[in-house]
Amino acid sequence: MSSRHFDVVVLGGGSVGEVVAPTVARAGHSVAIVEVLRVGGECPYVSCMPSKAMLYAAHLRRAATGDQWLGIDTDAKTVAEAYAAATARRDVIAEHRDDGGTSQRLQEDGVTILRGNGRITGAGTLTVGGKSIDWTDLVISTGSAPVIPEIPGLGSIDAWTSDRALSSDERVARLAIVGGGPVGCELADVYASFDSRVTVVQQAPRLVPREEPSVGDELMRLFQQRGIAVRVSTQVEAAARTAHGVELNLSNGHTLVVDRVLIAAGRKPRTKVGLECIGVEPGPRGIEIDETCRVRGQEHVWAGGDVTGVAPFTHTASYHGRVIASNLNGTRTVADHRALPRCVFTEPPIACVGETAESARRKGMDVTVATAQLAATARSQTDAALDGHLTLIADRKRGVLVGAAAIGARADEWIGEAVMAIRAELPLEVMADVVHPFPSFSEVYEPALRQLLSRA
Repeated sequence: MSSRHFDVVVLGGGSVGEVVAPTVARAGHSVAIVEVLRVGGECPYVSCMPSKAMLYAAHLRRAATGDQWLGIDTDAKTVAEAYAAATARRDVIAEHRDDGGTSQRLQEDGVTILRGNGRITGAGTLTVGGKSIDWTDLVISTGSAPVIPEIPGLGSIDAWTSDRALSSDERVARLAIVGGGPVGCELADVYASFDSRVTVVQQAPRLVPREEPSVGDELMRLFQQRGIAVRVSTQVEAAARTAHGVELNLSNGHTLVVDRVLIAAGRKPRTKVGLECIGVEPGPRGIEIDETCRVRGQEHVWAGGDVTGVAPFTHTASYHGRVIASNLNGTRTVADHRALPRCVFTEPPIACVGETAESARRKGMDVTVATAQLAATARSQTDAALDGHLTLIADRKRGVLVGAAAIGARADEWIGEAVMAIRAELPLEVMADVVHPFPSFSEVYEPALRQLLSRA
């Protein structure tokens, strides 16, 4: 019996596939998505959406002073009741981890859903569920998986990943989070807000170490003010279950006893899908793509999202999906990765885009940096949101913004001004002439831009 043929096969049903598959199907192509778990990927069910739902509930609980919270008077809720209400709401938003609705919408657009592990077997072929299918174009969007550090004893303590944490109803009394990147920081915020004793163990010298140092340092200060213990430049050297809980031996010589350990030590691209059968060898960060999201050295193989190692965020995957779909539909389109926003949705949030000062200097730019405090804005006074700042990084020679790093109330919203400026290469003079609404947090751009212009 001959194999079934599709014009386009998408290997992995996450955010890339959700964009590519219906777009090219509506253009008249035969399209299949191959997915072993949930169509829609991790974001709607065990990642972005449930974590943001829990963060919203956590922030409301911290700020509550007798106001209505999730429809119930906050004064009448114990922390256990509040946490139960938050997780119930989380599960509704995460569609109870059921991808039926997403699958149905894709099928209504003419997309075939093939359930099972997909593996490339050669040029133009792959297997799924023991059956072979043929493709003219292949889109690899298999995402990423948690990095599990090699810690003696870790396998015996039933450590959580973020997926487990965001699917569980258990409110942990004592929690150790291994890793201080975006995921670790967001979950530290959640659990601490529901009265868990949280310790973040971070191997790097600061939180969110890939961003401008000042934002990680500020977040650590605010975490410590709220009772979240942060152990930087520290590793877990061993783990064991005892009568008193889970015991962690730390590289600083201390011992930490907790009820749960949550591993948030980063993620790695899922590339073990038979790439060797078509002569593709992933790079150290993942599958290497060109400016059109085509896999380097391949004519009919594309890749997008986490598996490429380019800014592993849902919005990056959706963007790659749009670029790939456009190319498959016959319009040459290139991706521009200079202005992809990076956010950590703690309270206050961190929002960054473009270069850090260090990365810009490594690229040979004549860098100038300016920082303005959020407390200088009138809105910070009215909203009692005095913590935070904005740092702008500019290329003095070209007179344009190349990076921005912010921490402060609603920074994830007003970072958009810097995103647009970097993407469009707006001159600093134009940016400085922009009129911001009063009172708004976005006014923080004005003193920072004046500083940059004075050094031009």
